[in-house]
Amino acid sequence: MSLDLGSIRRQADRLRASAGYHTLRGTLAGVADLLLPRVCVACERPLAATQRGIICGFCWTRLDTIPYPQCARCGHPHIRHSCRWCNLLPPFVRAVRSVCWVPGGAGGQIVHALKYDGRRSLAVPLAALMRERGTDVLAGATAAVPVPLHPSRQRARGFNQAADLAKHLGLPVVRALRRTRPTAVQAELPAAQRHLNVTGAFTVTRQARDLRGVIVVVDDVSTTGATLDACACALKQAGAREVRALTAARVSTARR
Repeated sequence: MSLDLGSIRRQADRLRASAGYHTLRGTLAGVADLLLPRVCVACERPLAATQRGIICGFCWTRLDTIPYPQCARCGHPHIRHSCRWCNLLPPFVRAVRSVCWVPGGAGGQIVHALKYDGRRSLAVPLAALMRERGTDVLAGATAAVPVPLHPSRQRARGFNQAADLAKHLGLPVVRALRRTRPTAVQAELPAAQRHLNVTGAFTVTRQARDLRGVIVVVDDVSTTGATLDACACALKQAGAREVRALTAARVSTARR
């Protein structure tokens, strides 16, 4: 019988993160540390006994952060020619910010661990970086709206990573959007098909009726801006005065 060490490590991490761990660490958690040393989920190197969290300090420094100065609208680094990324955004998306590029650096592994490996504790440090890098986007905003998953995908995953990020941004979280049909993963599609993939895929919920101010759409990764476009269109039609967006990462093809 083969052992899934990754699954065992995740179970051990959940034990360490639980409230009961502090009272049991002299026994059960100590055995877990001995048999399955904690490792960084990004680089898989052992974590020091004093290291908090599941990402080592070195990997947090390996984020390929988006440099300054940035375009005031799309958050793309200033370049000598015109900002083509702005052209991918709808006119009513006033500002977009992201923390880092992916897949470069450690950002891809960290977001993957949150999104696909169920390492939900990573939403807290990632959201802290989003608050830091998106100060101007969050300023004056009235609510954060997470990009929704289709119900079938959320049931399979067990949570929505965008909602986990949104609740740590310091704004009221409003589930104002609903995904009306399943869509393909944006990163797996050619750029020309991404807008078509999500066109008409979102509608507003009853909670959107009270959204009349500045709304921040929250997601884990932006590829071309197509998903933000579709969400912003729905929110604007529902009466939002202004729509902004904040993501943990941006796909590096947007550099070019």
